[in-house]
Amino acid sequence: MRTGKVKFFIESKGFGFITDDETGKDIFVHATGLQVEGLREGDKVSYVEEDGKKGKVAAQVAAID
Repeated sequence: MRTGKVKFFIESKGFGFITDDETGKDIFVHATGLQVEGLREGDKVSYVEEDGKKGKVAAQVAAID
């Protein structure tokens, strides 16, 4: 399980990016990979990195208190 902060998430389009805490790299996140509602910029999250159609994507995204 990886951790990061939401860089941005556009609700109307259903996607955004998370900045990984360890690597500092951004990873794509789609609404289908969320286990929470209403991601906002700066939210701390945990996630699993998976292979997507165009590269790595975040899945099983959950909020961290």
